[in-house]
Amino acid sequence: MAPPPASSAPGQGHLPVLLDEVLAALDPAVAPGPVLDGTLGDGGYTRAILAAGAPRVVAVDRDPTALARAAAWSHAHGDRLSLVEGRFGDLDTLAAQAGAAPLGGVVLDIGVSSMQLDEPDRGFSFLRDGPLDMRMEGAGADGPSAADLVNELPEAALADILFQYGEERASRRIAKAIVAARAAGPLRTTLRLAETVATCVPRARPGQPHPATRSFQALRIAVNDELGELARALGAAERALAPGGVLAVVTFHSLEDRVVKRFFAARAGGAGGGGSRHAPVSEVDAPRFDLLSRRPVEAGEDELARNPRARSARLRAGRRTAAPAVPMDPRGLGLPGLTVSALKEVGR
Repeated sequence: MAPPPASSAPGQGHLPVLLDEVLAALDPAVAPGPVLDGTLGDGGYTRAILAAGAPRVVAVDRDPTALARAAAWSHAHGDRLSLVEGRFGDLDTLAAQAGAAPLGGVVLDIGVSSMQLDEPDRGFSFLRDGPLDMRMEGAGADGPSAADLVNELPEAALADILFQYGEERASRRIAKAIVAARAAGPLRTTLRLAETVATCVPRARPGQPHPATRSFQALRIAVNDELGELARALGAAERALAPGGVLAVVTFHSLEDRVVKRFFAARAGGAGGGGSRHAPVSEVDAPRFDLLSRRPVEAGEDELARNPRARSARLRAGRRTAAPAVPMDPRGLGLPGLTVSALKEVGR
């Protein structure tokens, strides 16, 4: 059965990108086990996977507001749908706890959702004033907020975050301006930070991104350890998927896509399989995934006309083989050298 059109879905704030392509990769009706949606968000993928015939879907999100919104429609699916609060880096454990292992499919839509951007109190948007937070679990979550980072980190550490996570060429100028601005009082709101960044970056011309785009991206990634979480999720999916199960990952910027590309390249037989040097050679070399396409799948013109957000989206997917999972060295995935452990004392 075809999935409902995006326009008919409850919660109009977020259109799932590359939806048809994701469904074609997963083929939920014949998947060899339950399908796990690791980024529930507004439920676009979850509802479409259910409509496409998946016997069971486990929908995971670290944001409790996403699960609260889903409660309004999830009951209609009965036992076919399980809502689980947690991080997709733990998806293998979460699937087992839900009685859904091994999985027949995993889909991940990486990054921030439109609903989070549209809620000023979450602190993700440089276009709406609100508290400078950015924690996906919400203001009461453990760990430092974006305000903690910009007000407490040394200038050099701030510059490293902006450069490595945001690929911001003006990172040193911006970090210096932030340190100067906080000397007059802590930066606690999104607009004050955005205005500070804008003094260091040429004003965007029509059609160009806002000057604070890269800086806000970098802080959000650092606050939520998004790249580390992605790397853990890829390894967890390898462990949780049944032979024949599909891992489909949608990314929106080059840092994410690089991690996924290198994972699939290694696990499809390149670079020794990317496994542990302590495993037998035959096990390390055996491919864990068969790639469904050599190049990332991108949105077509029709989808771009409906949803400009899809312009930067890339889908990479692979089908799990019968080779046993082996430990993964995340250093081979191209993650920046920053470590979240260095940030954990900030804000305490």
